[in-house]
Amino acid sequence: MTDRQSGSSTAGGDGSTDPAIPAPETNLDVLDEALSDADAVAFVHVGDRFDDDLRYLTRFSGPDREYAFVYTSEGGVLCAPSLFEAQARREFDGEVRTANAGDPAGVRARAVLDDLTDGGTILAPQSIPHDAAVYLERGGYDVASTDAVAAARAVKTDAELDCLRRVQRAAAAGMRRAEAVLADSTPEGEELRWEGDTLTTERLRREVNAELAARGATDAGNTVVGAGPTCADLHYTGTAAIRPGETVLLDISPRGPHGYYGDLSRTYVVDSDGGWERRAYVAVESALDVALSTVEPGVPARTVHAETAAELAAYGFDPDAAEGEAGFTHGAGHGVGLSLHEGPSLREGTELRPGHVVTLEPGVYDPERGGVRLEELVVVTDDGCEILGEYPRSFAPREE
Repeated sequence: MTDRQSGSSTAGGDGSTDPAIPAPETNLDVLDEALSDADAVAFVHVGDRFDDDLRYLTRFSGPDREYAFVYTSEGGVLCAPSLFEAQARREFDGEVRTANAGDPAGVRARAVLDDLTDGGTILAPQSIPHDAAVYLERGGYDVASTDAVAAARAVKTDAELDCLRRVQRAAAAGMRRAEAVLADSTPEGEELRWEGDTLTTERLRREVNAELAARGATDAGNTVVGAGPTCADLHYTGTAAIRPGETVLLDISPRGPHGYYGDLSRTYVVDSDGGWERRAYVAVESALDVALSTVEPGVPARTVHAETAAELAAYGFDPDAAEGEAGFTHGAGHGVGLSLHEGPSLREGTELRPGHVVTLEPGVYDPERGGVRLEELVVVTDDGCEILGEYPRSFAPREE
């Protein structure tokens, strides 16, 4: 590994029963290109463990206080908090500095620049904290914005795809558990019963999250379980009794130990009478198949959304419904990686490229009846797309 790459050489869990794998390496050549194009002397970013750009650049996973990353043609320097020096040296492949750890991260970055450059233009992402930018400018550096990191993150390497496949397998395991619980539940009057008690969205969410934890992944607060009308709330995390004949929508988005997310949605109905929910399911499944057949290199991302929406419209559902209205109320998908939502968005004109990882998630909702959404996580390939982690679709839940 050269000083133009960052990545951990340590192994960890992967959200499945597979052997542990090392963290992906980040090829920092993209920063060299950005510096050359802008005639800049360095790239700087400041953030904490919740800044996914910073984690991508350094593979350093902590802490929740600001630290700085500086990159020049000589390589990268991580200004780590002193109490995290050992972790930084373990996870970051480059120079680690803990001097003046009590100073603001922007001041520490400026000190590195003073050591390594003779002044000039500094590139930074738009998300760099304002105070850090001010410290740099007060040091005589001109700060210019770059989207080089976001562009690089959108195209996944083979190692990143491996992480995504593995955490998606954890999502599939969580879905399998939810489906088994639903299949084992019994209609009694106006509710479903499971193991002697009322089955609620919260009970089902706990079962899913326990399965994720057993696979080495965290739910990251993203396990959405809706039932009936609450399915129309795209991020429902409350408690509602699950009733026979209504839709149960599960959206499972775990995060693996290397920071990469999975994303998988399915909708089930226990004891359906074949009404609105069945028609909605057929429409959404058909729209998902259209989306899968549309994805290929060179296709504008928004075309996938347009084709998906047109298929739902052909089944009589409003393809441009506003939130709270009946119909298709969101985009057909988004990028997934170290962030659950990142580029490319399927509402944008970006041309799809091999290595782009996106969700395909058509859905229709009726605040009075319920909602149906089916979602696959796919990578764009040279001739189409590949589903990252196959999981069967089924209107009625199947026994495990």
